[in-house]
Amino acid sequence: MSRRATHGRVFEARRREGRPVQPVDEQWQRAVAIVAHPDDLEYGAASAVARWTAQGKEVSYVLATMGEAGIDAMPPERAGPVREEEQRRSAARVGVGHVEFLGHRDGSVEAGLPLRRDLAGALRRLRPEVVLTMNFELTWGEGGGVNHADHRAVGLTTLDACRDAANRWMFTDLGEPWQGVTDLYVAGTSAPTHFVDVTATIDAGVASLREHQAYIDGLGTDFDPDEFLRNIAGYGGMAAGCEYAVLMQRFQV
Repeated sequence: MSRRATHGRVFEARRREGRPVQPVDEQWQRAVAIVAHPDDLEYGAASAVARWTAQGKEVSYVLATMGEAGIDAMPPERAGPVREEEQRRSAARVGVGHVEFLGHRDGSVEAGLPLRRDLAGALRRLRPEVVLTMNFELTWGEGGGVNHADHRAVGLTTLDACRDAANRWMFTDLGEPWQGVTDLYVAGTSAPTHFVDVTATIDAGVASLREHQAYIDGLGTDFDPDEFLRNIAGYGGMAAGCEYAVLMQRFQV
């Protein structure tokens, strides 16, 4: 699959160029993960979330959509509630109790002021020190499949929303500014700089992905969450020097 191939190419490139990845600084207490759809975090990043919640950290999920347009054989009015429930169960598997859905239309998310406003509002409410989002590049690595438009819109807008949340003159009706975000990490990127060792929490990550059964069934392929995640995290581990790792790119806020 495209994401798996991307991680293989990332590892090989970093090995040839001698560019080591560094461990994520875990001296923080609250994080917010912002993505477009149910299951976006479960294709790797949830294993890192499981590590953090096991350390006693507080992690919240914010999703732009309910993923209602993501199952071809299921109409949106039925798929939305199904996928919302799957996401809540999935989050619980990795110790996340707070999950928000912002109500943007699946497949129609736009990177503009309305989305920036919603994300900045969430950051002011939840007051994280660390923000996690997903790959917003055009493709999944050089020569890879085209990345979903919603992923690109949400990921890029998340960077802008961190600044908006800190600016008291932006969205003045959304409460006090939050200037406490120090780092933003992007998972699934083609240029990772950091890693999270998920050797002890890969099983929780697999269990989290398995909760998206309706979506997995809708793929119409022979998909094994355990094989998929261990393959990706195995490549990450080779780059990081451990058995399994989630690779991320760090942006200083």
